[in-house]
Amino acid sequence: MKLPPAVICLLLILVFFDGASVEARGTPSAQGSRNQWSSMFVFGDDFVDNGNRPNITGEKTSRQWSYPYGSYLNSHYPTSPVLTGRFSNYRMQSDFIARMLGLHEAPPAYELTDDQSCGSSGMTFASGGAGVFKVTAKKKVPTLAAQVQAFKRLVNDGVIPTRQLHHSVALIAISGNDYMSGSEANNGFYTSFDDLDTYVGNVATEILDNVAQLQMLGVRKVLVNNLHPIGCMPLHTSSNNYTTCDLLGNYGASVHNKYLKQMLEERDNVHILDLYTAFTDIINHAPGGGSDESKNFNRKLTPCCESTYKGGYCGERSHSGKRLYDLCETPDKMFYWDQTHPTHAGWEAVMKALQQPLMEFLDEDYVA
Repeated sequence: MKLPPAVICLLLILVFFDGASVEARGTPSAQGSRNQWSSMFVFGDDFVDNGNRPNITGEKTSRQWSYPYGSYLNSHYPTSPVLTGRFSNYRMQSDFIARMLGLHEAPPAYELTDDQSCGSSGMTFASGGAGVFKVTAKKKVPTLAAQVQAFKRLVNDGVIPTRQLHHSVALIAISGNDYMSGSEANNGFYTSFDDLDTYVGNVATEILDNVAQLQMLGVRKVLVNNLHPIGCMPLHTSSNNYTTCDLLGNYGASVHNKYLKQMLEERDNVHILDLYTAFTDIINHAPGGGSDESKNFNRKLTPCCESTYKGGYCGERSHSGKRLYDLCETPDKMFYWDQTHPTHAGWEAVMKALQQPLMEFLDEDYVA
C-alpha cells in the first residue's frame, strides 16, 4: 500500500527518534523559597535514574556503572571515580532540582533502598530506558505507570507517610523511549497519519494520567519534562560530523510537546519544564545567538565520550580490557556526555535556565 506523504514524514520522524533512551537527606525548605518542599519523588527514564538499572557486566544498558561514568570531571581526576548509576559524568537533572529544594542530591534509588524505609528526602523510581509504554527490547524496565504503582504501594503501606507528601514535589522525566526501535510506535504497523498522531497523543495522555495518580495520592507539586530536541543528540548529529541537528527529529519532539502542553497547562499544581527551549538556546541556534550559557561550551553537538567503532558505546572495553572509546579531557566544556545524555556541566546550564520559573511555581500557593 502506498502511504501519503504526511504519513511517510511522520514515519521518518519516528525513525529519527530511535535511540533516544533516554542519581539524601535534606534541609527542610527550598533555597530562596517561602514554601517548604522537603521531599522529592522522581519518575521516568535515564535522564533521572540514579541507580535503579541493575549492574550487569558486559551489557550496554549497564554502562552507567562503569568508568568513566560517575564522577569523571576532568582528565586529572582519579581513574576510579565514584560510580553512582547515573547516565552522566557526575550530577544530572534531578540532582540540580534537588539542590534547589535544599537537598544535597537526588533522593536514593528505589532498588538500592530497603523496602520498609523512605528517608525524608524522598525516593527515585526512574529507570534507564523507561517509557510510558513497554519497549520490546527492554521488557524488564518498569514503565512510568509501574513506577507510580511502586510508589503507591509504599504510600498505602505507610512506608511513605501522608504528612511527608504534604511537603513533596514529584518530577516526571520521559525523554523519548516510546518513539525508539522496539516501541509500540514501530511495532504497530500504522497505516495513516491519524494512527500515528493518535499514538503521540496517547503517550501524552499516559503522562497526564500518571500526573493525576500522583496528585490523588497526595503529592502537592508535579514537575513534568517536555521533550528535548531529539535531533540534536550526538546519536543523530554524528552522521554529519556533529555539525547540525536533524530537523525531523526536532519537529517530532515539538509535536509531542504540543500535546503535552494542551493536556497539562490548565492543570493546577503542575509545571512543565521546558527542556526543548533550554537545550535549543544552548546547542542549536543561529551564529551569534543563543543564551549566555551557550558560550561556555565547545563543539556543542559532539559527545565527550564516544565509541571507537560503529555500534559501540561509552565505557565499553574488549575482553582483554582494552578501552574501546575515546574520552575528552574537559567535560565541563562539552554539553553532551555520550550519544544521548548531557554532561554535568550541560545539565547545570539547562537547569540554570529553568530555575527562575521553577522556583516561581514552587512559591505559588498550593491549589486544593
